[in-house]
Amino acid sequence: MRNLDEMTITQAVLAKNSGIGDARLCEIMTSLVQNLHAFAREIKLTETEWQRGIDFLAQAGAANTADRQQFALISHVLGLSTLVLAQNDRKPVGCTETAAFHVTPEQAPVLLDAGADFGADSNTAKGYLQGAVLDVQGHAIPHAVLEVHRACPHDNGAIDRALLPVDEGGRYHLCTALPDNQHIPHDSPAGQLLAALNRPHWRPAHFKFTVGATGYQRLTTHVFRAGDPYLDADPLFGVRSSLITEWQWHSGGMTPAGTVSNDPFYTLAFDFVLAKE
Repeated sequence: MRNLDEMTITQAVLAKNSGIGDARLCEIMTSLVQNLHAFAREIKLTETEWQRGIDFLAQAGAANTADRQQFALISHVLGLSTLVLAQNDRKPVGCTETAAFHVTPEQAPVLLDAGADFGADSNTAKGYLQGAVLDVQGHAIPHAVLEVHRACPHDNGAIDRALLPVDEGGRYHLCTALPDNQHIPHDSPAGQLLAALNRPHWRPAHFKFTVGATGYQRLTTHVFRAGDPYLDADPLFGVRSSLITEWQWHSGGMTPAGTVSNDPFYTLAFDFVLAKE
């Protein structure tokens, strides 16, 4: 293993890795080494460029937190996350599409009562969201676990999380501030990468949902707001046509919560359709 050069190093690494006992890990590492070395040869990677890449990964590691996972964001920015999801999201026709990976939050989400006001404020129009959790035959899935993640564009990308009650008929409903578009912080490693690529930092308005029930595949998805200017420019490649929804505007009057509003509000009905395990 001495006197290695650019033509012999790849096979030397593969030979060293040949003793991996896990067949799948061996397959992954063999392909990773071969493709990584081929990439470096193809572009004639310089020492300076290699060092900049190492420094970038170090910065991403230092900035990584449970709520702002930089390595996951970088994967999204490069389209790798969408590729992996597309390869693995094979479900019966009619199921709600997956649009994100499930990430377990560092802190437990807040448990809300049915119809609770989730983060609405006086400066943002209220939205009333309701629907059901169903199987592909249209049957209700009672008491599913439904978690909503609400992006807060005025809080540097912070996320509010809550668990919503799903009743015996599979139904859920809540009141919330209407979703707005949000930005990926410019000073984060993922934000710096977007700037270097001359790509927008803004994501289209959406809610993120995670839905689970015994006997069904866990679903993590986004529900986007129609008309958002960033729908076709999402830096994380999360938009799916089936997940773009039209919030209906009301000038006022009786709300879905049974209250009377003198202010305009919006309503949206959206059902989640889960696939069997």
